[in-house]
Amino acid sequence: MEYVYSAMLLHSVGKEITEDSVEKVLKAAGVKPDPTRVKALTASLEGVDIEEAMSTAFSVPAAAAPEAAAPEKEEKKKEKKEEKKEVSEEEAAAGLGALFG
Repeated sequence: MEYVYSAMLLHSVGKEITEDSVEKVLKAAGVKPDPTRVKALTASLEGVDIEEAMSTAFSVPAAAAPEAAAPEKEEKKKEKKEEKKEVSEEEAAAGLGALFG
């Protein structure tokens, strides 16, 4: 997370997000930078409009997230009920046999 924060900090002060600048920010924060993660971060941010990415990331209201997850829970409940309703032919025959015993 601190790697992303370092990129956001550099962006907010108008500095270019380079491997060297990210490493400097991390070191200043007391973090030992992992060169592989720094390289991956800077490579993934190439050509990305950070302002747009941040605005879309924060534009989803927090209350909408639980609503979006609700259909999944309902589907899982339905699946569980359907699994319980499924009865093998042998079980059904055994049940009928008990009726007419």
